[in-house]
Amino acid sequence: MIQITPQMRILVAVEAIDGRKGIDSLVRLCREKLQADPFSGCLFFFRSRRGTSIRILVYDLC
Repeated sequence: MIQITPQMRILVAVEAIDGRKGIDSLVRLCREKLQADPFSGCLFFFRSRRGTSIRILVYDLC
């Protein structure tokens, strides 16, 4: 379960992604397209090309 706090940043990718992408590819997208550190504790939302699913990437600091 993801616990969202009021201080947590949520970043949403505007462009759709290929749903077959793995964690490493999503981390690279965070760095290149969103210019953000994927290990900062922010929530990163990605939408599939068809719009039928989302992927959420978050690094748990605990």
